[in-house]
Amino acid sequence: MLSDEYRYKILKELQSNPDLSQRELAKRLGISLGKTNFCIKALIEKGLVKAGNFKRSSDKAKYLYLLTPKGIEERVSLTHHFLHRKLQEHDELTSEIEELRKEITHVSQLTG
Repeated sequence: MLSDEYRYKILKELQSNPDLSQRELAKRLGISLGKTNFCIKALIEKGLVKAGNFKRSSDKAKYLYLLTPKGIEERVSLTHHFLHRKLQEHDELTSEIEELRKEITHVSQLTG
């Protein structure tokens, strides 16, 4: 199953670099080439990405991956959700850091 996080990362990379090879995309995402191929196929089947050959390329196996209008909408939606989740994580970490600071201050007062 293609997670929202991978869908977001792949759509972001392909929108910025539509001529990325699957091998390069896999390397950037830190996942296997097989998983990358599976994910791209899933995005193509969902109508989020369109793949086409470079017309002028001497390497006819090289593809250009373009986000469809539906893919662009999906990327915007995923970006919104990703940002919301990261802001929540930030707030939780900020609270945890504050609690740790209070704990250190309290322990320092008891021992100092």
